[in-house]
Amino acid sequence: MPNLPALFISHGSPMLAIEDSPARRFLLDLGNTLPRPKAIVVASAHWETSGGPAVSLAPQPQTIHDFGGFPPALFAIQYPAPGAPGVAERVATLLEQGGQAVSRSPDRGLDHGAWVPLRLMYPQADIPVTQLSVLRGGTPAAHLALGTAISALRDEGVLVIGSGSLTHNLHEFRGQGIDAPVPGWVSEFGDWMQSMLAQNQRAALLDYRRQAPHAARNHPSEEHLMPLYVAMGAGGDSASVQRLHASYEYGVLAMDVYAFS
Repeated sequence: MPNLPALFISHGSPMLAIEDSPARRFLLDLGNTLPRPKAIVVASAHWETSGGPAVSLAPQPQTIHDFGGFPPALFAIQYPAPGAPGVAERVATLLEQGGQAVSRSPDRGLDHGAWVPLRLMYPQADIPVTQLSVLRGGTPAAHLALGTAISALRDEGVLVIGSGSLTHNLHEFRGQGIDAPVPGWVSEFGDWMQSMLAQNQRAALLDYRRQAPHAARNHPSEEHLMPLYVAMGAGGDSASVQRLHASYEYGVLAMDVYAFS
């Protein structure tokens, strides 16, 4: 089986699917740099569940257009990848062995946190995909535990992706252009995260809300950062961390991509 990293991908705006940017160009090439996975598990910020994680057993996941106010071209996109119900059951089993109460969704499709980056990475839509939810109101430590529980998947040829955003305050969006200047409160948070990740300072990262500069301003709600902790956990306790890409879009969206292996 291929030795796969676990990835954290900042998926930014849905416009990433159709609008040129450094992050889009990076993701268009990323799939070619990785061993081909037998299946993909995406923990997306856009599927939150209460009371425990959920997995999708959909054999042919629908493409979910879970956004509004964007061009018709975005709503026309389909990503017809096959589902991975067997891998989803394996995810559920590993999570249950780790003490999680897991729900199984028979028909959950792929939200844009999954299909936008996957369509760039694997445009042929020929790799089976399933989704794992994030925990509504869950802590970084709780999401780290989710990733740790499924870390064995990496040795089974399964690519684990946490899809969110390193920064995500849409209230500060204010209609800027894609190449708008980056304010200090955004770059300082991103720099702190990069430094702590490079040093594998997990205690500080788990306490980011208190220790990172401008944490609450960059994440008024936390769901878009939690997939990073899933990927970190899936990488293993002593994972090496590599920042594969760094750029900003619309001033306030840090588009970092990290690999944990």
